[in-house]
Amino acid sequence: MLLRAALCENRRPVPLITLPDGSQRSYERPVSVADIAASIGSGLARAALAGRVDGKLVDTSFLVDHDAAVAIVTDRDPAGLTVLRHSTAHLLAQAVKQLFPQAQVTIGPVIEDGFYYDFAFERPFTPEDLAAIEARMRELAKSDLTVKRRVLPRDEAVKFFDNLGEHYKAQIIAAIPANEPISLYGQGDWVDLCRGPHVPSTGKLRAFRLMKVAGAYWRGDSRNEMLQRIYGTAWPDQKQLDEYLHRLEEAERRDHRRIGRELDLFHMQEEAPGAVFWHPKGWQVFQTLIGYMRGKQQAAGFQEVNGPELMDRSLWEASGHWQQFGENMFTTRTPDERVYAIKPMNCPGHVQIFKQGIRSYHQMPVRLAEFGKVHRYEPSGALHGLMRVRAFTQDDAHIFCTPEQITAESVAVTQLILDVYRDFGFDEVAIKFSDRPPKRVGADEVWDQAEAALRQAAGAAGIEYTFNPGEGAFYGPKLEFVLRDAIGRDWQCGTLQVDLNMPERLGAHYIDEHSAKRTPVMLHRAIFGSLERFFGILLEHHAGRLPAWLSPTHAVVMSITDRQHSYVLRTVELLRNQGVLAQSDLRNEKVGFKIREHTLQRVPYLLVVGDKEVAANQISVRSRSGKDLGAMTPQTFVERLRIELESRGRRTMED
Repeated sequence: MLLRAALCENRRPVPLITLPDGSQRSYERPVSVADIAASIGSGLARAALAGRVDGKLVDTSFLVDHDAAVAIVTDRDPAGLTVLRHSTAHLLAQAVKQLFPQAQVTIGPVIEDGFYYDFAFERPFTPEDLAAIEARMRELAKSDLTVKRRVLPRDEAVKFFDNLGEHYKAQIIAAIPANEPISLYGQGDWVDLCRGPHVPSTGKLRAFRLMKVAGAYWRGDSRNEMLQRIYGTAWPDQKQLDEYLHRLEEAERRDHRRIGRELDLFHMQEEAPGAVFWHPKGWQVFQTLIGYMRGKQQAAGFQEVNGPELMDRSLWEASGHWQQFGENMFTTRTPDERVYAIKPMNCPGHVQIFKQGIRSYHQMPVRLAEFGKVHRYEPSGALHGLMRVRAFTQDDAHIFCTPEQITAESVAVTQLILDVYRDFGFDEVAIKFSDRPPKRVGADEVWDQAEAALRQAAGAAGIEYTFNPGEGAFYGPKLEFVLRDAIGRDWQCGTLQVDLNMPERLGAHYIDEHSAKRTPVMLHRAIFGSLERFFGILLEHHAGRLPAWLSPTHAVVMSITDRQHSYVLRTVELLRNQGVLAQSDLRNEKVGFKIREHTLQRVPYLLVVGDKEVAANQISVRSRSGKDLGAMTPQTFVERLRIELESRGRRTMED
């Protein structure tokens, strides 16, 4: 009736709210996001954590006084989960201040799967402190305190926090641009500086857990004072929290560093931080990875090259790496005062190889690949086993092509990347499109061309992707290939980048059909990315049970008594002569002990030999899963294993 009356008066009520499904609702006066949710339904009103007004994330108390597109944000929305976690960080800070009034609060952002808050306090927090803090958080959540936002003038906000003794907050305000509002959020007797938005009340925070305490420098600068960082996680409900904690337990069980020790694959030590000491079995797997990729690249038309690891600073300045990446490069100065850098990337070296001799358009594309060892300085606190190192090997490749060849080459590379991941058991692959970063080289019009070319190539490849704004390489946009492992974690590995900048900066050219010099397009391509990191991902994905074709040992032949020793040795020799990675176990131990030990070592096949097997010229075959595959001749085992190896494990003896 109100709407009809308004139309009769040749006006309509304000505001007019457009919902995500396209429907519209009219209100006579300014209305809050919470009221809009309530007008849609009581269930939605209870579930509302925040809102989007014309695309901007806001509190449910936000007043809409104009025509707007409005969406109600619940915990089913990724943004809702972010709001929930940010609000739980505030709950943590409130609990700490109530229990430890002398502690000063600093910052508490959302991170992947959770949040943290940094505190300045006179002594380290203990596990008992964490338990008490979490208990107080639960009390505060149960109290269902209303969360209120207010805005203060800058000087008043600084004075407010100085009076509270929160000097870190006053410093933060001083760093906020002058034209930005200073917003505060309060719940109960506690107030924090924050941009927001936050949940409407603490009662929305139902499933959280404090995880650990670590050290952190104020503003991330080692020259500043050390703070204490409390990490936590928060989820919409207890079931999702329990599932997450189970994933953490499973991740701990699958930790590649633990598996590396148990299987004697590699180790790392303080004398070479961020570098790997490969043991024989680990190096065998590493070389299998290289051999596999070498075969795939050769079949795809890539030529393998190798560039110097140490090159003059002038080359890195010309490429742009020195300006963009110099603080992460290892350098040395010679007696004649020349400065050299250990390569952090292979790209400039490949350009130098391309530049040797005159290149014709008839020769394009030129595909160069290298298993290049690179070095990058990573802060010691960021190093993490094989996943974050300072010295690593890339399966790096660069395609020099004409503009007309970008699409076809990109489609071929995309298909190659996805084929490789399937061979390693990764069927879930997400793709992200990363465009120009704030810190980059090249003119905007060049970036426009590169981004358009990559979008066209992605469309031609028929792939779906999400946008990852501002995360491109400093020289060009890229597609990022993200793998999902067996326990649901995502790993960014492969990349495809379109580069119209570096070839020009380094003077690369080819002769086109009109006998004119043209600058080639350079496609950067990596599939494993870092072989070390990919190795670690594989160990965790397979929980150390690598498929037979990747395993450092395919089979162990073990005797039951001394009488079978010579037969075991002959069998091992036969297997090795046919390419099987076989070992013998002639120890004077019970066969059950041997089987258990090699099962723990994740050996794919356990071959047992007793008097009966010797007499029949057979071996008794068991898999590491415990399945008895029966007796067969050594040659039959080789033939069956060969089928499994050639199929990359898609067909096993157990099938």
